[in-house]
Amino acid sequence: MAKHVTHCTWEEVPHLPDGVKAELLDGIPPYQRAARSKGYPSLGAGAIYPLDEDDVVVADFELADHWPRAYGLDVGWNRTAAAWFARDGDTGVTYLYSEHYRGQAEPIIHVEAIKARGSWIPGVIDPAARSRSQKDGSQLLEDYQGMGLDLAPATNAVSAGILEVWQALSYGHLKVFASCNHWREEFRLYRRDEDGKVVKEDDHLMDATRYFYLSGRDLMTTRPSDAVEEKLQWPYTRQQGGTGWMSN
Repeated sequence: MAKHVTHCTWEEVPHLPDGVKAELLDGIPPYQRAARSKGYPSLGAGAIYPLDEDDVVVADFELADHWPRAYGLDVGWNRTAAAWFARDGDTGVTYLYSEHYRGQAEPIIHVEAIKARGSWIPGVIDPAARSRSQKDGSQLLEDYQGMGLDLAPATNAVSAGILEVWQALSYGHLKVFASCNHWREEFRLYRRDEDGKVVKEDDHLMDATRYFYLSGRDLMTTRPSDAVEEKLQWPYTRQQGGTGWMSN
């Protein structure tokens, strides 16, 4: 049997007056409002970060060159994901400004995509990468370092990492560029099961964010004066109007 799903927001429902919409929103927890009014998938009370997405996401803008940067990297054959962060020294706000999200590709492809954002930017990686690779069991961390990435193993304390990210999001210390669509999708679905355990699926960028908050902030550095951005060698395109990159 064929199925079809249509995405519909409250704005596309003509019989729902503005007053009724406002009244309905008042009775919905903030972290469920986007799901109810815009049709975004959400996990309700099971959400790990029960926040309104609109309070987290900001429009893309040009980053200042003097802002320090770093990234978190989660590796795997089915999905390798990285998230890049820059900190505004004047306000203390950190911006997640770019993402890499690709599956079933050799490490060199991920490396070239990472270098394209700036090979001078340091990163932290899933600590399990010290003892395995995406496919053959070699030490993936050493492989990535050997291809020119400035990487260190991250601390993988799940509860502590979630707490750090939760506090940063809640206090407005972490904002996410609107162009980071994969991060936003994972954010909506990041949840616990009935036993309170984190559901380990579609959470690669969530993990990369945790790695950064536990281990990457102290490594953040500014662009060297002689740094040269590398040209993309793989099929990646710059998103319209944004500073993030996505695979085709």
